[in-house]
Amino acid sequence: MRTYGQYCPMARASELLAERWTLIIVRNLLAGCTTFGELLDGAPGISRALLTQRLALLEEQDVITKDVVAGRTRCRYTLTERGRELRAVVQAMGEWGARWLELEPHHDDPGYVLATSRLVDVTRAPANGLIVRFALTDLPRERYWLLVRVPRAEVCTSYPGRAEDLVVRTSTGTLARCHLRHFTFEQAQRRGLLETEGPRSMARALFGCIRPSPFAHISPAGPRT
Repeated sequence: MRTYGQYCPMARASELLAERWTLIIVRNLLAGCTTFGELLDGAPGISRALLTQRLALLEEQDVITKDVVAGRTRCRYTLTERGRELRAVVQAMGEWGARWLELEPHHDDPGYVLATSRLVDVTRAPANGLIVRFALTDLPRERYWLLVRVPRAEVCTSYPGRAEDLVVRTSTGTLARCHLRHFTFEQAQRRGLLETEGPRSMARALFGCIRPSPFAHISPAGPRT
């Protein structure tokens, strides 16, 4: 771990928390991710090796604990007391970013926009679940399916083996803004930014399942002058 060589507590905290991906991992743990796979899905772009390295560092600093799930080879990661105290840090950074930093095209990573399946409340889905294909207008060659079913929603890039209940045609930027509630899914439809193919009941069910971003209550300050 690199050091600033300063005794200042902020500098010492930055040595750990300002490393790339570290706070993203903490954010995902605070959001309920517990397995390596969930943490990997929640941080598109990070390599397995780097995630392993960051988790080892957080464990070394007693920010997280790693426990082997009984009878299985996989591990479960949980925040310690000092790790849970970072909720205020993550919340403050998220609120500041939502208020003061503009959403730009390079922020619309489709892997993350669609991996926000943790925002999906599967208990509000139809009894048989939902299979939704997203046809992204800015990525016409790529295919993504959102599977909304108990115990949790998941995203896959190959045909899930069941007929689609709904097709959503939109852009990654529109999805991001819907998550942030710059406008609702219904408003995006009325503006021609989002189209659905399938029963209206399925569209209503999908939109009713998706919770807003934890920072959706923050109003952007507006473009820089």
